[in-house]
Amino acid sequence: MAAPGRTWAVLWALLALAAIAGQVDGTKNSEDVRCKCICPPYKEHAGDIFSKNVSQKDCDCLHVVQPMPVPGADVEAYCLRCECKYEERSSETIKVTIIIYLSILGLLLLYMVYLTLVEPILKRRLFGHSQLIQSDEDIGDHQPFANAHDVLARSRSRANMLNKVEYAQQRWKLQVQEQRKSVFDRHVVLS
Repeated sequence: MAAPGRTWAVLWALLALAAIAGQVDGTKNSEDVRCKCICPPYKEHAGDIFSKNVSQKDCDCLHVVQPMPVPGADVEAYCLRCECKYEERSSETIKVTIIIYLSILGLLLLYMVYLTLVEPILKRRLFGHSQLIQSDEDIGDHQPFANAHDVLARSRSRANMLNKVEYAQQRWKLQVQEQRKSVFDRHVVLS
């Protein structure tokens, strides 16, 4: 797994590349700006929504609503009822956000693959078969954590933080095994 500092450096590099790619020509895409007019029903005409790529100064009913649904005499009354708004968005920001999101998702996916495939192989090579895991016959129904004190003593003697985390994980697995046995074999729900 890459170091955290290196991961952030890669993310910042992707962010900078996306920003540079979006600012090459300095003009906005035609999809980034629009004027949207919402016109309610008027006489026998149903309400409608009109959208057009125009400049901010031309964002009004006369420039956006085409074809005009009412005859010439009613155009002014119809346009007074319409609400026109100039809308602008940043495609670069959207692209950068998606790139960052997909990068983080990819890193998490790689970490999941590491945890499921690579880590168990490394543990087997380094530690051999773990002595902390016991079979159901060794545990017994009356004393599910009979050797918990010994495991805790071994865990405290080790200076490595990984061993402490591994101990907590093994203890949790033993608790889950006991709960499963209680629920499925003895049909008793633990509280």
